[in-house]
Amino acid sequence: MPEKTAATTASTGTETVTTTAAAPDTVLVTKAPKARSLWSDAWHDLRRNPLFLVSAGLIVLLLIVSAFPGLFTSASPRDADLANHYLGQPNWSHFFQPDWFGYDGQGRSIYSRVVYGARASIIVGVGVTALVTILGTLVGMIAGYFGGWVDTILSRITDIFMGIPFLLGALVVLTSFEKRAIWVVILALVFLGWTQIARVARGSVITIKQADYVVAAKALGASTTRILTRHVLPNAVAPIIVVATIALGGYIAAEATLSFLGVGLAEPTVSWGVDVSSGREQLRNAPHVLIIPSVMVSITVLSFLMFGDAVRNALDPKLR
Repeated sequence: MPEKTAATTASTGTETVTTTAAAPDTVLVTKAPKARSLWSDAWHDLRRNPLFLVSAGLIVLLLIVSAFPGLFTSASPRDADLANHYLGQPNWSHFFQPDWFGYDGQGRSIYSRVVYGARASIIVGVGVTALVTILGTLVGMIAGYFGGWVDTILSRITDIFMGIPFLLGALVVLTSFEKRAIWVVILALVFLGWTQIARVARGSVITIKQADYVVAAKALGASTTRILTRHVLPNAVAPIIVVATIALGGYIAAEATLSFLGVGLAEPTVSWGVDVSSGREQLRNAPHVLIIPSVMVSITVLSFLMFGDAVRNALDPKLR
């Protein structure tokens, strides 16, 4: 007769141990599937999101173009030849050639200026986003964690800056500078753009500081700096990243708008906004001079908005 066996199973959380009666010395250990963290779960969803893949591909391409423009064109964006005054129209048979998009009023290659103009726009967008994120997160964390009169003062300062129209305030600030280099435009946009990040960080910190692990860290005597850096910030950073990613495209559009109005970047800086501003004079005779850099700004802003929207959907459990 076949020998009867009995099995005894015990669970230890991450492992399941099974012992058989027929062979008591044989222990089968089966590991339970490891729970994924918020970031690994978000990455798992992002890899399967076509919106994220398309936007991330465009952003990577833009970063490569801005970092290594010489790989895409051999012509200088500042070389002017008046013999090429508004010469040529977009010619799709001349891919990656200096005359692909024709020439502007000074005889400069529009294609070369589009390639080199990506650098200024990307630097402004990334620089403003990085500084705004740091400043806004710092202000929001301090206000949300300490509360009381500290929160009151910082919140009122934030409200004052939020009451200033963003583009109008940047226009007023930039007109006070005679020479407007890239770093001047970055600081002007940071001066007015940190409030949204500060509000988001403050709300997240107020919620997180009431969590059990923060209360336990306080009871164990952990310092304020350790609590903020090891417990509060890692758990509050997700909504901050989402807002910063979406806002990056807006800062690129703001730079182009200010340059178009004549108070942002100016010659000899090569920028899409500068080209849009110079191309409006010949909108009827040579509309492609204005349309091509405008389309590049639109594609860049749309890429970052799509990227931020995909990241938001992946990190927000309410949208699952």
